[in-house]
Amino acid sequence: MEQLAQQGCVPCIGGESPIGAAEIAQIKPQIPDWNIVEEEGEARLKRVYKFADFKTAIAFTNSVGDAAEKEGHHPALLTEWGKVTVSWWTHSIGGLHKNDFIMAAKTDAIATEFIQK
Repeated sequence: MEQLAQQGCVPCIGGESPIGAAEIAQIKPQIPDWNIVEEEGEARLKRVYKFADFKTAIAFTNSVGDAAEKEGHHPALLTEWGKVTVSWWTHSIGGLHKNDFIMAAKTDAIATEFIQK
């Protein structure tokens, strides 16, 4: 199976259904630190990243924003001192699409550039 972070998003043209439990079970292990939560009646992928300071958190936020623009798929980003909360879901279907998992994996890859080891 191709790694999620290496895949690109496919445009949602309307009428798609949210991803099913079987496919979630198959691909979720590639993003183990993400939680599936329900907010406003919709399933979302959510993760909090921690950083040494605000400057690093905002740089990470900007990098995620650049990746989102490139893929045409945009998250909710909450940037605070030392942390960024990222939420992915597909607004047009009111839930999760494979694109959300792809972008979560890409977000994890971006984070490795910013998180101190």
